[in-house]
Amino acid sequence: MGRPTHTSGIRSYQLYIGGEDVESDQWVYTVSSRSLLEDVFTSVSLKRELERNPESTAASHPYVAGRCAVATDSAIDRATAAAAAAAPHWAAVPLDERMRLGTLFREELLRRQDEFTEMLTLEGHPVKLARWELSCLLQVYSEESLGWYRQQMHTEFRQGPRRLIVRRQPDGVVAFNPPQNAPAPSAALAVLAVMAGNAVVVRAPRSIALSTMWLMRDVVAPLLEQVGAPAGVLNAICGNPRQTLDRWLDDPLIDDIFYIGGSQEGLRFQEQCVARGKKPILELAGNDGIVVWRDADPVRAAEAIAEAFYGSGQICMVPNYVLAHPDIADRLVEEVGKRAAAIRPGYPEDPEVLLSPVRRSERFFALLQQALDRGAKLVTGGSRAEVDGTPSDTGVFLQPTVLRVDGLTEARKYDVVRDETFFPLLPIVVPEPGSDEELCERFIDFVNTNEYGLRNSLWTGSPEIIDTFVRRVGNGGLLKVNDSHIGFLPYLPSHGGTGLTGGAFGEANYPMLKTSHLQGVSIAWDVSPHEAVFGS
Repeated sequence: MGRPTHTSGIRSYQLYIGGEDVESDQWVYTVSSRSLLEDVFTSVSLKRELERNPESTAASHPYVAGRCAVATDSAIDRATAAAAAAAPHWAAVPLDERMRLGTLFREELLRRQDEFTEMLTLEGHPVKLARWELSCLLQVYSEESLGWYRQQMHTEFRQGPRRLIVRRQPDGVVAFNPPQNAPAPSAALAVLAVMAGNAVVVRAPRSIALSTMWLMRDVVAPLLEQVGAPAGVLNAICGNPRQTLDRWLDDPLIDDIFYIGGSQEGLRFQEQCVARGKKPILELAGNDGIVVWRDADPVRAAEAIAEAFYGSGQICMVPNYVLAHPDIADRLVEEVGKRAAAIRPGYPEDPEVLLSPVRRSERFFALLQQALDRGAKLVTGGSRAEVDGTPSDTGVFLQPTVLRVDGLTEARKYDVVRDETFFPLLPIVVPEPGSDEELCERFIDFVNTNEYGLRNSLWTGSPEIIDTFVRRVGNGGLLKVNDSHIGFLPYLPSHGGTGLTGGAFGEANYPMLKTSHLQGVSIAWDVSPHEAVFGS
């Protein structure tokens, strides 16, 4: 179970392949995110020293949180082979036995929720963000959601002397490539692929591997042993992204690759997968929009809009732009600006902190300047800040920044409106005046022509406007009405979308369904084949 190998007792994870901990000569070390805010020089120096010399006494420094072994080419291939050997045996296990894993996983997450949030916090997630990420998994693995997955995986009908089955069969070996901004919560989706009957290989990002290896090795692996899964159903390795992805693409034993990352890289990767006969499952960028109609509650709408600043906007499913009806725009802009200005940076353990450090902020300022040059108005923010909130040219935080953009016609000429920014930078677009009928048409067209398609939200008190949006908004994997934009619910998808979010096969993403394929079965008794074809 992730046995420490240092006398200091830090968490230490070997590669996990075929049910065994496999040694490696190379390690990557994790220093706590708080230490990077307190003393970045010491923290980085410790990490470098330990990765050069793993036997260094620096491992006992309180800033050092853990280490993970790094996979070689042969170890990557060995993990794939172990998964391929286990896959047919696990696929033969009845669905209801595999489904038990989801309930056990949820129970274990609840039991270890403090440990889960602690692991994410030491990697830089504010504890409030970590709890939100946990809430996602608790809904994904809720009893309601599990029941719905079960129904989708196997449904039966009767037609005279025939028993008809529509079922989903596992694809085989599924490789998971979680992102650096949320590796462990994303890797947790691999449990759904396992429930579908697949064997998996999970790559923990080399730059931030600890929480993923903890979740796979200390949480999921024992549960698989408990349900009697064959060794090799789960394999977890830490590796370089390009090296690992290239080997997965070239390996005929890999069936699906679950890729989470940027849109441009992801779409190129999709082409490579298809060319090699592999199923690409993409979770890419989001450019989510919130529409606020004139009769909306501006306070509650602003509360949902301010979710844009969770994790400093470095999350694909937070709001990225707002369309505000002209009649409510002034009050809404004021309310959102007030909320944004009250958000402060701080240490990740602080339960009120929302912001994460942003190390590379050059593009933030380029986007902001372009918007201002085009005529946008700065409502609040626009500067770097230190951990105590003091504005600073060298701070590692970015102030929550709100812009007002007047005019819908030219809005997409602003990069900050057209593209995902991945910063705490939120434009509120106020269209030119018009009748409600004209504005409704323009809002729906704007949402549907967004190149991305993850989540969309609507705030209104009008049943007619709600009905119109529900009927006609086809872009995106999820539409929320008068609700938290980032909140999770049973039955509904937590991930997935269209366009630059999901690629050519993009839709609402239920990983259990995405990593399986439909099959129809007919079982007949006392049927004449001739009559079945030509009728009696």
